[in-house]
Order: sequence, then C-alpha cells, then structure tokens
Amino acid sequence: MRDVSNEILRVTALHKAYDIKKLLRPSLKLKALTDINFHLDKKETLGIVGESGCGKSTLAKVLTKLEARSRGEITLLGKSYDDFLASEFHSKIQMVFQDPYQSLNPRKKALDIIADPLRINTNLSSLETRERVMAMMEKVGLREEFAQRYPHHFSGGQRQRLGIARALMLRPEILILDEPVSALDVSIQAQVLNLLLELQEEFKLSYLFISHDLSVIQHMSDRILVMYLGRVVEYGTRDQIFNNPLHPYTKILLESAPKTHREKSAQEITVKGELPSALNLPRGCAFEPRCPFAKPSCKESIPLLEIKQGREVACFEAPSK
Repeated sequence: MRDVSNEILRVTALHKAYDIKKLLRPSLKLKALTDINFHLDKKETLGIVGESGCGKSTLAKVLTKLEARSRGEITLLGKSYDDFLASEFHSKIQMVFQDPYQSLNPRKKALDIIADPLRINTNLSSLETRERVMAMMEKVGLREEFAQRYPHHFSGGQRQRLGIARALMLRPEILILDEPVSALDVSIQAQVLNLLLELQEEFKLSYLFISHDLSVIQHMSDRILVMYLGRVVEYGTRDQIFNNPLHPYTKILLESAPKTHREKSAQEITVKGELPSALNLPRGCAFEPRCPFAKPSCKESIPLLEIKQGREVACFEAPSK
C-alpha cells in the first residue's frame, strides 16, 4: 500500500477550457484538460508524455498558476492551491521552461536573472543575494565570471543551466520541467539531464517532467502519465508503461520511437487518420477515429480510467489480466 504521507502534490478532477469567441457567431469551448487526476510523491519524477496539443504545457501552466484552472482541486503539501500566498507558493513550486533562448531576459546579466526570485520574494541584502547566486551558479556548473554576462553570450546548454539556477533560488520542493532539453543539441541534452538528476538528489526535489521524447521520459521517470487530447489515457510505473503498455495510443507512441535499444515488435501497430480538433471532439473515445482496435461501442461513450494489471488505463478493450 502506498505511503500517503509521502505525497507532495495531488491533482483531482482538473479541467481547463478556453472560450473561443468568433465575430457574429456563437463562442466555442476548447477543452484543453478534462478530468485530470494524479499525485506526485516526494523525491520522485512523474513523466508526462503525449503528442503536441495533448495538454502537457497547459497542465504545466495551470500547476504554476500562470493560468487559472476552470475547475478541480489541486493540493500542495496537503494545502489547497487557493490558500497559498504568492511568495509562499513560489517557494514550493517552480518551472523550467522549454526554450532557454526565449525564457531569459536579454537585457539582464546572469547574476540579475538568477537573483530576481530572491529580490521579489525575500528581504535579503544585496550581499546575501549575491552570495546565494554565486553558490547556485557553481552548483549548476557556471563559472563565477559568467555572472556579468548577458544571455546572448551563453550557449544553449548554459542558458538552460541559468534557467535551472533561477528556478532553484527559492529552494522549491517541486520543479516542473517543460521540455527542458528539446531545444538543445543531443550532445548537450545528456549533460543537462545528468545535472537535473544530481540536483534532485542534493535538494530532495520532486519533478514533473514533460516531454514528447520517450527515451528521455524513460531515463528520468519513476511513473508516467500518458495524455491524449487533454485526457489521461494511461498512468503507471515506468516499467509498466514501457514493458507492457495497455492503451493502444501508448503502444503506438512506443512503436513510433527510435528502436536503437528495443527489439522490433512482432506486430507493428499503426495509427490512422489525423489528430481530431479539440474544438470538435468525438462523442465517445477521443482516440476511436485513429484506433486500429476500435469497436462500435467506442463511438458511443468515453472510457474512464480503471485499474487494469496494476495501473490506470482508459480503454474498453484493454485486457484486465
């Protein structure tokens, strides 16, 4: 039985919808997130994976309060999101953005970029702030002389280290990592991933790791959440997802990944058709129009997450044993 006392974050029945207004026409509802449920334990990494448009980044923005949820409950350390003061909240959860070229202010020096969270949320003196910045720069592998450089003087990997340092300045307990290495050269990706693992161990961090790269997700995650068009379709441990996927969409994601270290399956599974519009979702299962195993009943109702073979899966045809 899972130790609930080890839980740091819980998301329950989370929904996020946008009103799309059109001139002289009725407004439309875009359902970005529908009935999202999961938990995150202390010092673990939950990987979130899915195609572009599945709601991964929207989820990250809601969890960091960059966008408001439509409905649902989020608790952090047993306390509702709504009960946190801004400074208290940001000292618990921070985000590292996808593009280090866009997420840093080009007019600020590295020292000021990293120091911003302290200046906004604390009353530390200039000397104390500088000392903390220098210590954090050393931890992320940036030399002291880099403090007076502007972002354009850094490589992509160094800029992402800047972003990581900034996110850690308030000593949060959770980092949300939104495609943190996708904009980097492959040779640099491994360095940044290894740095994140070292920092997780040192600072006892919990990660929500968002990526479309399955090899990165497999390397970093303890458990994995698979999303499709704003819904969770499968939710289990890394071994369950990679060694015995149950949802057809999860199987297709794995089949489409490079097979450098994985044997080709005896029966290739291919997806048909294109991703439906989030403004006009199918009546039943959202994956039904593309699913090679769809049955007529899949068109009529939406499958809910059920426990099958020790993990949660939303598929009428997924085997229970």
